[in-house]
Amino acid sequence: MATIFITGSTDGLGRAAAQSLLDLGHRVVLHARSADRGNALGELRSRAQGIVVGDLSSAAETKAIADQVNAIGRMDAIIHNAGVYTRPARGATAEGHAETLAINTLAPYMLTALIERPGRLVYLSSGLHRGGEGSLDDLDWTRRSWDAAKAYAESKLQIVALAFALARRWPKVMSNAVDPGWVRTKMGGAGAPVDIDTGARTQSWLAASEDPAALVSGRYWHHLAQQQPAREATDPEFQDELIGKLGKLTGVELPGV
Repeated sequence: MATIFITGSTDGLGRAAAQSLLDLGHRVVLHARSADRGNALGELRSRAQGIVVGDLSSAAETKAIADQVNAIGRMDAIIHNAGVYTRPARGATAEGHAETLAINTLAPYMLTALIERPGRLVYLSSGLHRGGEGSLDDLDWTRRSWDAAKAYAESKLQIVALAFALARRWPKVMSNAVDPGWVRTKMGGAGAPVDIDTGARTQSWLAASEDPAALVSGRYWHHLAQQQPAREATDPEFQDELIGKLGKLTGVELPGV
């Protein structure tokens, strides 16, 4: 059985993935944004291997999350599930970053760099990432007028590119990106067409299954099927430029092979 860390696992897709993996007998480390949210997990928390607490909009708390995970021990897999949808304004984290960028891109990048390397990495993206193609010149939205939908799409393009870059850089790690679809969660709303179990299935499968179809790297998935992502996400030059910029913005360097 595997030990799996899931970010954003107090509700929605992260909680559904945690429940399904626990039901299969795996060990799951949960993540909550605050102690209060962690305390509200009830029975799920009692079944978990552990819980780490920290706000992914804060670089300091993101680093603390990495320390907490490393103190528990090496993970077999990590599902980078946490994220935010459209923000009405750019906002600013304690470090001055746009909130969408900080939570959806900078945090998973930092956790990837700082947590002991697992065997599998799974990153939650969106089909909307295809609307995020464009320049990396203003990654942090310091010059452009704020566009919430564009910022979200860009962050989800960046996370696919990160997954693919890691598949190249870390050949012993299986790194994949998943589009869960438009799911009936608090983020997706009650009118979304995809039920939560379907939305969580692919990332859980990639994190723990021994099915040969799941033992691949550098792929983009939707409901257990491989799909073609946006062209930029597959471009090694775009991936390398992105990682260079994320390293400068966070002060955290991605380890090499």
